[in-house]
Amino acid sequence: MSQTATQTVETHHEDMIHDAQLDYYSRRLATASSDQTIKIFDVDGDSKRLVETLTGHDAPVWQVAWAHPKFGSILASCSYDGRVFIWKEQNNTWTRIKEHNVHSASVNSVAWAPHELGAILACASSDGKISVLEYREDGSWENYVMDAHGIGCNAVTWAPAAMPGSLVQTNGGAPPNVTTVKKIVSAGCDNLIKIWTWREESKSWKEEETLDGHSDWVRDVAWAPNVGLPKSYLASCSQDKSVLIWTQDTPNAKWTKKTVRQKFPDVVWRVSWSLSGNVLAVSCGDNKVTLWKENAKGDWECIRELEENA
Repeated sequence: MSQTATQTVETHHEDMIHDAQLDYYSRRLATASSDQTIKIFDVDGDSKRLVETLTGHDAPVWQVAWAHPKFGSILASCSYDGRVFIWKEQNNTWTRIKEHNVHSASVNSVAWAPHELGAILACASSDGKISVLEYREDGSWENYVMDAHGIGCNAVTWAPAAMPGSLVQTNGGAPPNVTTVKKIVSAGCDNLIKIWTWREESKSWKEEETLDGHSDWVRDVAWAPNVGLPKSYLASCSQDKSVLIWTQDTPNAKWTKKTVRQKFPDVVWRVSWSLSGNVLAVSCGDNKVTLWKENAKGDWECIRELEENA
């Protein structure tokens, strides 16, 4: 998001903004704030217009996430109050269609599954659990809860729906022989990253892998879009001021890790991949965002540095 967008938005919130997300078409912006509200803006080029303020959380809102437009105009929000809300807009009116109340502490992160898998939301909480909320065709909601990280879970994200190396057609449709997978990755205060896989036969989520490489809280994880690549790439960042890239050469191979840079100047808060999956953006506590790319030798080099307050 451009710096101008951040500045414009901040004038509407009385408190600190924790997250800002554009929808699929980049026409709307949702922000999450410590003033307990979610604000929805219409975005047109550089101009923004506040169209709605969603209230109902009674503590800071940490994150918001837009569902894919094939499910309608739907937004999820999570808060320090331990609740997740799902909001839907119809005929220019926003209503809260679901309150997800399974957590006993702050919910720190929400993420929608790849749309091919359905309307499924993963949530990560300071109570150490992750939960998965699935919307069914008959209008009901299915709920799964897993004990994930002893002293708290900071972030959750999804793997791409297609197995690495599957042929991907250019028109965006998956060929009939592509295997889809449901996998979630969670980041914990136990310094670990865990990968969870849905097992159809037992109708349950199973812990498939634990990645141990950080020496302090893991703040964020991001799985790269695989765009037909044979490898899987996962980025993680931590309170220990490091960013690690984990790679898996084939779906059942062992994960190997590489350090992006010996030490960042401050805590690293967020990591995110470009849509093509090969550039990693890293946001650090020193207010700088750096962009990284793998070179021919397999090392990660900084290709750009952005000053957030520039």
